[in-house]
Amino acid sequence: MSSQAASQPTDLPAKHLPANQLPANSSPSAVRAIKAADSQTASSHFAKALSLETDCWDVHSSLPSADFVLLDVRNEALFKRGHVPGALHLPHGKIIKSRLAHYPSDTLFVVYCAGPHCNGAHRAALRLAQLGRPVKLMIGGVTGWLDEGFSLNTAPMQDAPSSQVHAQ
Repeated sequence: MSSQAASQPTDLPAKHLPANQLPANSSPSAVRAIKAADSQTASSHFAKALSLETDCWDVHSSLPSADFVLLDVRNEALFKRGHVPGALHLPHGKIIKSRLAHYPSDTLFVVYCAGPHCNGAHRAALRLAQLGRPVKLMIGGVTGWLDEGFSLNTAPMQDAPSSQVHAQ
């Protein structure tokens, strides 16, 4: 085996070769069709994403001594069917300043909805941010929670006065 053959892994399928070693007649994959960001841009992007989002695993590992308020922003029927343990019920359309008045202004809210197919958590996060509240979105929502193998709380919800958020 020559040193040239050892340095050029030609026995690998083209899909495993670095871009500069792809055969001249091959076109880039859909993944390579748009050039990847440089490291500084990627670092900035992902740091920003993590400042806006958290995932189900991180929320689960933070319970029950959470240093945030977890809000289920779906409708009441879905909340009653099952919600993340420790979550409070506050539909995204009902997030108003007076409903949050008893929380210190630096309280971090983590919001979730049904899953990636639902924009309720985004609507809630936007509303909280517009009210000047720190907020993160729990990516995956209920779908992600269940995909991780975590269970939902199905205990009946007790009605709370309209000026308060519904608890578990």
